[in-house]
Amino acid sequence: MEHVISTLVENKPGVLQKVTGLISRRGYNIESITVGECETPNLARMVFVVKGDEKVLEQVTKQLNKLVEVVKIKDLDPNNSVKRELALIKVKAEDDKIRSEIIQYANIFRGKIIDVSDSTLTIEITGGPDKIDALISLLKSFGIKKIARTGPTAVERG
Repeated sequence: MEHVISTLVENKPGVLQKVTGLISRRGYNIESITVGECETPNLARMVFVVKGDEKVLEQVTKQLNKLVEVVKIKDLDPNNSVKRELALIKVKAEDDKIRSEIIQYANIFRGKIIDVSDSTLTIEITGGPDKIDALISLLKSFGIKKIARTGPTAVERG
């Protein structure tokens, strides 16, 4: 089972390393992580994904609560939260016909063309993992040169 954990932490050097080190030392893998300033001065929101059962979630939560820099921890309920990720996808587009097809796919998925060169197009897309996976699947036939993907970030609804 996948757990999306939102954590408020002190926004200072070394906190990210402490959190990730603590989790990895216990033998758990962080599938993805996003970190950034939040609405409260001097705090950052860290959203990470770990896979495992309720026991894994309990262990991760207990360990995080031991850190002085951790202010609040919340396992986000998938039915009561909004989750999105961002992907940048660079695709080969060496002629006008191919370029036009790629642009149509990007538009269907509400993606944006953010860079154009003689031989490539770069698409920015946000949404759920399934949406991004579907676009990537369609673009593979053109030749994907690079993918940069954030992993999910999330907030509770309401």
